[in-house]
Formats: sequence, structure tokens, C-alpha cells
Amino acid sequence: MTNKIIAVQGNHPSKLNPKSDTSVFLANEIQSKYKIFYYDPKDLSIINSKVIAKGFFIKFDYNNKKIFKILKKQKLNLELCKFILIRQDPPFNLEYISTTYILDQIKHKVKIINDPTSIRNVSEKLYSAKYQKFMPATIFSQNLDEIKSFFKKNKKVIVKPIHSYSGNDILLMNSFNSKIINKFIKKHDHIMCQKFLPKISKGDKRVFIINGKVVGAISRVPKKGSFLSNMSKGAVPINIKLTKSELKISKLISKDLKKENIFFAGIDFIDQKLNGDINVTSPTGLKSLYDLSGINLAKLFWKELKA
Repeated sequence: MTNKIIAVQGNHPSKLNPKSDTSVFLANEIQSKYKIFYYDPKDLSIINSKVIAKGFFIKFDYNNKKIFKILKKQKLNLELCKFILIRQDPPFNLEYISTTYILDQIKHKVKIINDPTSIRNVSEKLYSAKYQKFMPATIFSQNLDEIKSFFKKNKKVIVKPIHSYSGNDILLMNSFNSKIINKFIKKHDHIMCQKFLPKISKGDKRVFIINGKVVGAISRVPKKGSFLSNMSKGAVPINIKLTKSELKISKLISKDLKKENIFFAGIDFIDQKLNGDINVTSPTGLKSLYDLSGINLAKLFWKELKA
């Protein structure tokens, strides 16, 4: 019989911001029914054909200054869990991929969110290529001639690594500079170049998708002088509604993600255009939505999983 344990694979709780962190919010919601076991990806192993994690049982409390308390450190056979949440931050590098292969060993015995095979298949930026008609002009390339031609057409361009996260390493360039682009490609291989949308100053919209359904959204307004809408970069969340166009596109993508076996995702719009970030590795924003609106999508998350 399956134990009443939910494992969270994530960055150490001491490195998280409890005021906005979605992993803490999800764990806090369900901990009255399940024990929460927390472990770092580097502490995941296969030992004697068993998937083992070295971690700790933990309790969260929003009322305490220190939001978490470690109850007991131990090794755990993850087959004993009812659910495993993959919640560590990217970059989506070989270490990240290795953890998905390890968890593939037990995904037919334990429900894993998101499915590790699906996380590998749905590259967060490259997956958006199938929706380019809903996006600003965008290319994925490491060919300097193609990138130079793109700059010539679009002038002001956002340059992004394909496998990074949280606004890290993103450049806003007013003209093509082969030295800068060459250095960027050396570091990141294929990159994403996208026509700059000046209305980012008014914020982007993060849309939440749970089990194939569009369930809510917030906007994130960059701090003054910034073009980055990530809350980790100082953006401020505000309550919003989706336009008819944004809702239509979101529903289309949510159906596709359901077919890909992605349970929880976040997609982003700028000026009613999809910006190409389809977050399936560690979607965030549920706590901010709750603080702004009182809508608790953590309850819905666990209800959809029949926890």
C-alpha cells in the first residue's frame, strides 16, 4: 500500500522566497493529508535497482519567521511516494536531463508531475515554434548570417538562451553586434531572437494551466527601466483578465500540453502575443495569484490529482 508521502525534488527551501514560491505553496496546501519529503536533485540515485533520494521530511508554516522546519533526515525509496513533484529551477542542462532519466525508472509506479519524459520532449522555448503565428517575429538559430538578417528586418531584438530561466542572460539589442552574438552563441549554442515588444513596460501575462485547463492568470510589470518581467528580477505582480484572443490561444496550447502528458504549465503573453516561454519544468506564480485574488490554485492542483 502506498504511503501518504509526497516528495518534492527542488532547490533547498532556504534558497526559496516563501512569499512567492509555488513549491512551498503547493506543499503547504497538502501537508495536512500527506507527509512532505524534500530532496535536492544531486541527492537522487539508483541503488540496487531502486530509485533512492537522500533528503528530509519537512513542515511549512507561513506564520513563522522561518517558514520551514526539518523534521527528519533520511534516505527514501521513492517508490513509497504517492506523488513526486519535479520543482527544481532550470537551467535545463545535462544534470536536469539525468534526473528525468532516473525518475523514468519509477514513473509507472508513482505519479510524477510533470512527467519526466514529457519534460524532456517539451523544450520550453523550442516547443513554441509550432505556435509562431501567435508570436512576434522569432527565430531559433546559431547561424550568424540568419541572425544578422533578422536584426536587419526587426531592428530592436531580444536575444535569449533556449535553456535558461527567470530572465537570466537575456539581452536587448538595438543593432547586430557580431562580437556579442558570437560570445552568446559560444556560451549557449542555439539561441532565440525575437522582435522587441515595447509594451512589455506595461507587463506580461502569465497564464496557469492545470490538467489541460486554463485556470487563471496574473500580470508581471517590470521595475522602472527594466524590460524583464520576472519577479526574481524585481517585477511586480498585478491582477488581470485575459483577452478573448489570449484565452483562445491558451486553450489551444493547454489541449496540446495535455496530449503531451504535461499536468502543470505556465505560458506568457506580451501585448496579446505569445512570447515563446512555455514553462513545464517548474511553473511559478500560484502564490502571487492567491495573494492578489484569493484564488487558491494549489487546492485545484491537488483536487485534479485526486490527492
